[in-house]
Amino acid sequence: MPRPGLAPKEDEPETPTDLDLRDLPRAVRAELRGLTPELAQVVGSHLLMAGQLIETDPKLAYAHAEAARRRAARLSITREATGEAAYAAGEYQVALHEFRALRRMNGGTEFLAAMADCERALGRPDKALKLIREGLDAQPDFNQRVELRLVEAGCRVDLRQTPEALRLLKNEIEASAGRGSRGARARLRYGYADLLERTGDAESAEKWFAAAAALDTDGETDADDRVAALRGLVLEVDEDALVGEPEPVEEIEEAVQADAEPAAAEVDGAAPPDADEPEEDPRDEQASEKDGEDAR
Repeated sequence: MPRPGLAPKEDEPETPTDLDLRDLPRAVRAELRGLTPELAQVVGSHLLMAGQLIETDPKLAYAHAEAARRRAARLSITREATGEAAYAAGEYQVALHEFRALRRMNGGTEFLAAMADCERALGRPDKALKLIREGLDAQPDFNQRVELRLVEAGCRVDLRQTPEALRLLKNEIEASAGRGSRGARARLRYGYADLLERTGDAESAEKWFAAAAALDTDGETDADDRVAALRGLVLEVDEDALVGEPEPVEEIEEAVQADAEPAAAEVDGAAPPDADEPEEDPRDEQASEKDGEDAR
């Protein structure tokens, strides 16, 4: 019989037995040292699987992360893995619960953008805006600031304040002036272009998607495909044949800035959010519902 804490639940994935925990980041391995060797192997194996699957099968990644969290909920690494996997799988209430737990553990603000996006996904844009203001007041680095602004723009759209969303993103692009990582700058321009297209400004959207594509040399977005779609093209790229340096980003952005339409006037902000709701683990409610079904 497995020791307490090691026995799997009926609905959780099997624990992998052929993984090397040395593949985990050093900080994760350091936290696992607080567990018994046997338990550390089980928890670490589920964490490894969650990390490997989060992009290709987020629901299975979430199941593995939850299996790790159930056995070692006091470790911040299991709460972080569960939050990120739940977020990727669309389990926003669970993700929000885990990110809140992480904040209580370490007091950090690095997950405020994800928390705000969860609130937005749950239909609470005003609460999301409160978290965004808190995140911006903490003077985040450029990457975190971009994520906060992108969620903020989404909230403004949800509140039917699309002109304000466009203004926010355009101002952030102009303020960055070439600072920050290329990936974050690409995401910012992609978000702006996507919103322009949704408002019917296909010409400006094409130009900003092109600016995003010039920055996104790692192909994290589908900006190239969006440009091709707006031009009515089918894009076929032989990546092995690509050589040389991309067109200078600065030249592309200067051309875009010169041609882009000015954003609409600023719209008043949202009303103050309601008081926070009591903290509850959404999995407790799911378990109660299942118990009720079993009793019937």
